[in-house]
Amino acid sequence: MLRVGIVGLPNAGKSTLFNALTRSHQANVASYPFCTIDPNVGVIEVPDARLAPLAAILHSQQTIPAAVEFYDIAGLVRGANRGEGLGNQFLAHIRQVDALVEVVRCFADANVAHVEATLDPLRDIETIRTELLLADLGTVERRRDKTEKKIKVGDKAALAELPLLQQSTRPYGWRQWFDAMGVDAPHALDGPRYELFSMLAVAATHGMGVALMPPLLIEAELASGELVVACNRPLRGERAYYLISPAQAQPPVLGAFARWLQGMAAAAGGVPPVVGADGKG
Repeated sequence: MLRVGIVGLPNAGKSTLFNALTRSHQANVASYPFCTIDPNVGVIEVPDARLAPLAAILHSQQTIPAAVEFYDIAGLVRGANRGEGLGNQFLAHIRQVDALVEVVRCFADANVAHVEATLDPLRDIETIRTELLLADLGTVERRRDKTEKKIKVGDKAALAELPLLQQSTRPYGWRQWFDAMGVDAPHALDGPRYELFSMLAVAATHGMGVALMPPLLIEAELASGELVVACNRPLRGERAYYLISPAQAQPPVLGAFARWLQGMAAAAGGVPPVVGADGKG
């Protein structure tokens, strides 16, 4: 059954609409704010002229129309995401519904108080939407904090809950990494794509997600703390770089460069760790 929440500022007409939809006087209607605290709940059937003919054709013994469950939810005020008004109760109640119907007050009545003191429908719409967005943001931030704590104790599967920064020339890098770790990550191929490692580093530095990066390319960022190793479980890539030189009469400088390059690769393990910004992935 579809559950619909009726939301809006106090004294906008939510309970009046609820009573009209449910053809009842279940919801108390008053001229003062927060008349509704606990949600009023009503179920109404959805009229459908097609049901009777279909029931006759199919010889149905019982016909059950679709129904919608309406929730008359307490009024929302500015600052609800910080607990103002009945903010905490409101936000808990809207998580129970599948869709929202927003009621905006467009009538002036000196006998019906307005929580903002003046009538301004556009402002009221912005207030409701801002509070809902801030509530969603708070939920995401709490989920992210919980995920980061899991990562710090070595939970590799928790990385799959963070935005994964992809490199377009290595599109299967994250899937290969999770496979190597024995982690089921159905969204390992999702995430923004960048062509160069330098682009991945910038995106990770700005907190846009986590990336698979060769440590050699981000030594300065790691040293400064702009990036940290979120999970030190490297993955050896399928691709490689080759240094080609003449077999005979090799210039000494080229030989020295080859030895330096081999030493750097060996010191770094030759494989990329997982890095993120400021320890937050």
